[in-house]
Amino acid sequence: MKKNMGSADRMIRLLLAAIFAGLYFTDTVTGTFGIVLLVLAGVFVLTSLVSFCPLYPLIGINTCKVKK
Repeated sequence: MKKNMGSADRMIRLLLAAIFAGLYFTDTVTGTFGIVLLVLAGVFVLTSLVSFCPLYPLIGINTCKVKK
């Protein structure tokens, strides 16, 4: 797996994951939608930790800076 996520992208994903988890655990969002947000938060954290998003190659995005 080649890294395809830059640091800004990783920080945004971690911030969104924290927001989604906060919404779920404070019972602001409940039910099926809450569970979907919690799973999405987990995916965001996982992809941020490994710096790879499996959807990016499919749509041709790479936010990782190129080293010269």
